[in-house]
Amino acid sequence: MSTPQTTPITHLLYLHGFRSSPQSAKARLLAQHMATQHPAVHWWCPQLPPSPREAVTLLLQGSKDWPRASMAVVGSSLGGFYATWLAEQSGCQAVLLNPAVNPARDLEKYIGEQTCWQDPQERFFFKPEFVQQLRDLTCGPLTRPERYLAIIAKGDELLDWRESHGRYAGARIRLLEGSDHGITDFDLQLPTMMEFLGLQ
Repeated sequence: MSTPQTTPITHLLYLHGFRSSPQSAKARLLAQHMATQHPAVHWWCPQLPPSPREAVTLLLQGSKDWPRASMAVVGSSLGGFYATWLAEQSGCQAVLLNPAVNPARDLEKYIGEQTCWQDPQERFFFKPEFVQQLRDLTCGPLTRPERYLAIIAKGDELLDWRESHGRYAGARIRLLEGSDHGITDFDLQLPTMMEFLGLQ
């Protein structure tokens, strides 16, 4: 079982999912919570480029000066996949919200022009080579499962919760009986997340 963060978090990164943005409901809610409850914590929620390789390059560059012992990352869906990659690279703690386990397989059918959930006017092209880039970023077994908290909804309509549950075996898992892929009751999960991150 994982244990709560002992070193106070000073830097927090939020990674949105596929076709999402920093304007997602969860990103905005968490940003507001951090601004009002933990204003001293450095908050970063970037718009991720469609290319997985470019996305992780952005994350590495943007967090290169962050203290590894007191940084953490929160990732939703595809952002959870990226968060796992970053946590394995950096050794930081990670909170995963309905994390994608095999996005190379799942997103292959989305090759082509896509729109952003929050703003359908925003379009991007998901290229065939992005699937291989996702394969290249796939991590092996978690090196330190205790660094992870996975919040997984059985009611997820896009991803199989059993796959996520199996992938993060050994981590701290909060299994929601219902809910959905977007975790519309996200505000109810904040106390668990904050306790895990040592941000009471």
